[in-house]
Amino acid sequence: MDFALSAPHIEIRRTVRDFAEREIAPVADDMERSGEFPTEIIRKAAGLGLLGVPYPEEVGGTGLDSLAYAITVEELSRVSGSVGIIVSAHTSLGCAPLYTAGTPEQKERYLRPLASGAKLGAYGLTEAGAGSDSRGTRTRAHRDGDEWVLSGSKRFITNAGVAETYIVTAVTDRNADSGKISAFIVEAGTPGFSIGRMEEKMGLHASNTGELLFDDCRIPAENLLGEEGDGDRLFLKTLDGGRIGIGAMALGLAQAAYEAASAYARERQQFGRPIASFQGVAFKIADMATQIDAARLMIYRAAWLKDNDEPYSTEAAMAKLFASEVARQVTNDAVQVHGGYGYITEYRVERYLRDAKLTEIGEGTSEIQRMVIARNLLGVRAM
Repeated sequence: MDFALSAPHIEIRRTVRDFAEREIAPVADDMERSGEFPTEIIRKAAGLGLLGVPYPEEVGGTGLDSLAYAITVEELSRVSGSVGIIVSAHTSLGCAPLYTAGTPEQKERYLRPLASGAKLGAYGLTEAGAGSDSRGTRTRAHRDGDEWVLSGSKRFITNAGVAETYIVTAVTDRNADSGKISAFIVEAGTPGFSIGRMEEKMGLHASNTGELLFDDCRIPAENLLGEEGDGDRLFLKTLDGGRIGIGAMALGLAQAAYEAASAYARERQQFGRPIASFQGVAFKIADMATQIDAARLMIYRAAWLKDNDEPYSTEAAMAKLFASEVARQVTNDAVQVHGGYGYITEYRVERYLRDAKLTEIGEGTSEIQRMVIARNLLGVRAM
């Protein structure tokens, strides 16, 4: 059993960390304060191949693997959770359904520009009344000759308004209660498709989260992705991979908080000595490091399983669940180590805490992860 990273994985970490420290770190605080989407940073990331890391070169990707992708999101999130989630949503949710279920023509027309970074992608699954329960989906699509007509809305969509290609789920069975869900490719600018409200969020202020609106939106029949009625299977598989990305995001935020707390504990003097010398603080730092190391091993294992075509649904859910809760605990403890300074925006740990909360919600809440894990282990659907 070899836990050492390969040379390509060491290199991708070095490349992404250098990029993040050079291009993102100097402007990360300003980005969060202004709430402006980091267009130029994403353009530069695309130029480095960071928007298509796990996809083969023949479809426009970088030609690496899921472990390299996890490292990429981890290193981006260590400096900016907003950039981390933009890249994660694009790669895991915008590109993966096309790579999994797309026809050769769809991959050439839609996946290639996404994987190469020429365009940004997004995924429309969640609705106002359909989050954890996808059977509550109310967006509808019906066939009209050579077109599909979509009506409905999606909520809390990462990259809304800046993505150029959206993968959208809709019920296609005439029986509204059947839950027969299909997936579709919708391009920005399609008549009948518009962006609704943009959300003001607790954290991740430089990433777009908004509403997708479909008012008799007509798309070509060939924009059906996969088989009709197979959308639920496709989005479940997509979310399995997406959990690796969100877990990696949580890991990066936790790592940033740990590094900040460790540095502050060495520098901050109280009672004539560094606070790192006090057991109450030192034990917090020790627990942070231990939890982060365990989370990293779980995330990397899930990525390794995926890369080796092994079942990984349970391991991805475990990794995402554990890493997200570690991120919440570590970022909270980092604020505590900083004391009053941790509560003000001069120190970044308060931002890490706000950003980390999303990782317990996105790609399935912690409660949903426990349901997935229990169902896979017990063979019984836990509710």
